[in-house]
Amino acid sequence: MLRTDLWAAAFVRRHNNIGHICVVSRKGDPIAGQIFIEIDHLNGTVSLLTPAPATARQDGDADRLFVRRFDHVEPLAVRERIEREADFDPDFWVLSLEMRGDDPGVTMARS
Repeated sequence: MLRTDLWAAAFVRRHNNIGHICVVSRKGDPIAGQIFIEIDHLNGTVSLLTPAPATARQDGDADRLFVRRFDHVEPLAVRERIEREADFDPDFWVLSLEMRGDDPGVTMARS
C-alpha cells in the first residue's frame, strides 16, 4: 500500500491541477494514517468519505477504498464526526476538497 503522505499529496495535487481547491486540513501518521475526505459542494452542504470497513473489501479492490459516510449534509454534522474521530484515532488525515460534483475520483466500496 502506498504511504499515506504520498497518496494525500497526489490527491491534493491532482485536484488542484484540475481547478478544484484541495488542501490537507489535518495531518496524521505519514505511513499508515487513515484518510477522510471532506467535500464542500459550494452550496452550503458537505459530504464525508471515510475508509471502507475491512468487510467491504473484495479481491481486486484498490489500495484505498472509501464509503460515503455523509452525503450533502450540514457542515456541523461532518465537523462533529471528525472531532469524534480525533478523540478515537489522532493519526488520521483530513483532505478538504471544494467541488460542485460528487465524484472525487476515488474508489468507492461496492454496495
